Amino acid sequence: MGKGDRKTRRGKISSASYGNSRPKSAKAPTAAVKKPAAAKPAAKKAAPVKKPAAKKEG
Repeated sequence: MGKGDRKTRRGKISSASYGNSRPKSAKAPTAAVKKPAAAKPAAKKAAPVKKPAAKKEG
């Protein structure tokens, strides 16, 4: 099994052919190919509430 074996994926790649071991288009994505679920963005902390400046009477 290797580059000369036309029944294996590596052999299909080296001989530039397609078949069961190397389909032209993927029928369904496999578990290894799937991307992990989109990570939720970190929740932003609310900005601290600013207290109004003390008014000077005068």
